[in-house]
Amino acid sequence: MGPAWGGARLQHLGWSCELHVKGNQVARLLKRVLMLGVVGLVLAVIVFVSTMPVVQKQAGRRAKGGGSGPVPVLDAPARLADVPVYLNGVGTAKARNLVTVRPQIDGKIISINFKEGQEVKRGDVLARIDPATYQAQLDQALAKKALDESLLDNARRDLERYSQLGGNVVAQKTIDTQRALVAQLTAQIKSDDAAIANARAVLDYTTITAPIDGRTGIRMVDEGNLVRASDVGIVVITEIKPISTLFTLPQQQLVQINAAMAKGPVSVEALDADGKTTLDRGILQVVDNQVDPTTGTVRMKAEFPNASLQLWPGQFVNVRILVETLSQVVVVPTPAVQRGPNGTFAYVVEDGTRASLRPITVSLQTDTQAVISKGIAASERVVTTGFARLKDGARVTLPPAEGQPPAAASAPEVAKSGGPGAREGRAKMRAACAGDIEKFCANVERSGVRACLQANAAQLSDACKTAAADAGKPREADARKAEGNTTQ
Repeated sequence: MGPAWGGARLQHLGWSCELHVKGNQVARLLKRVLMLGVVGLVLAVIVFVSTMPVVQKQAGRRAKGGGSGPVPVLDAPARLADVPVYLNGVGTAKARNLVTVRPQIDGKIISINFKEGQEVKRGDVLARIDPATYQAQLDQALAKKALDESLLDNARRDLERYSQLGGNVVAQKTIDTQRALVAQLTAQIKSDDAAIANARAVLDYTTITAPIDGRTGIRMVDEGNLVRASDVGIVVITEIKPISTLFTLPQQQLVQINAAMAKGPVSVEALDADGKTTLDRGILQVVDNQVDPTTGTVRMKAEFPNASLQLWPGQFVNVRILVETLSQVVVVPTPAVQRGPNGTFAYVVEDGTRASLRPITVSLQTDTQAVISKGIAASERVVTTGFARLKDGARVTLPPAEGQPPAAASAPEVAKSGGPGAREGRAKMRAACAGDIEKFCANVERSGVRACLQANAAQLSDACKTAAADAGKPREADARKAEGNTTQ
């Protein structure tokens, strides 16, 4: 057992040495990886420290150039004005009177005396029906009356003779019978008169006339056709001058409508589909005597002269009712009104250099203007454009007034605006276009004059067009100067 045990021990010692050698190799490998990681971390720190001042400097430049300067804005004055208060609704135009012209007798149409779409007056002949049969009936009634009148004359003469002879010659019974015959023939004459009147009326029905003033529609029957009293008709006449409009408003506005009607006639405007173009102006005629419980609305009817035929029966129209006019209230452009967590507010330009946030109370607002009941005076100016970087107390810059030279600008601003030469060209353009501005843009704010001139470019004077073209051309001297200033 000695030699075998010795061999096993030697083998075990060999394995132990081999494991020790492998462990040393793994430790050296881990040490190298750790050293490489430390070196990389040190290099990253060095790169970060060396580039941080440059990044901070660039960020500082951006902050200095973008946020510290005054904010360019556009402003507009608050002013006193009379503001109308309107209620809006949707309705349908309806003919004031509509008549379907039908024949009252049977017969053949021998003539049509109107054109489709023609304006007709009451009593104008529209069509004629063959009168031959009805004329014969009238002649027959006239002849019957003539016969009865001759019989009556003879009976009266006999009665007169019998009465003169007395009862000694002619029996009293005969006299009484003759007197009854005279009364009978007298009644027959009255019956004949009624028959003649009826025959004459029927004959008149052969001439079909317009019952009202209006416009004819599309003809429903042609000449030569046999018509009957039960037919659908010959033509429809609609009275469209004046014309009516039926519309509805919410029941909540009924109080305002009744209050306005108590003061006098209420003006109503019919608007086109865009809600801006006025088609006609009329008067509110009637408010329905009950509210529709299913919709909560009340029907109303207005009447329009419709002299230019802008309204047509069946046409959908937007209706605007003038219920009140606010007298001499403070008005600002609608874009000036801003809304935030604390309610509505506006920026007021103070001393022409700073914007002050001002809480306001808006009593009425439309698409173009807002009525301010509290917070702004008529002499103040409010910001209408440029709210992106605006805050309470921020410095602002305003565009120069029309006819005034702009303030001096820095080099980048000169480069952007085109230099003093370009400003001189714009000044010349304002002088040349003074007449056009007065003609087309008299009621436009100064910030919108350029857009107004562009909108009316086709109608501007030749001098204004030439000056505008010259002002738009770049000047080489200004461009070089601006380039040099920017490079420096």
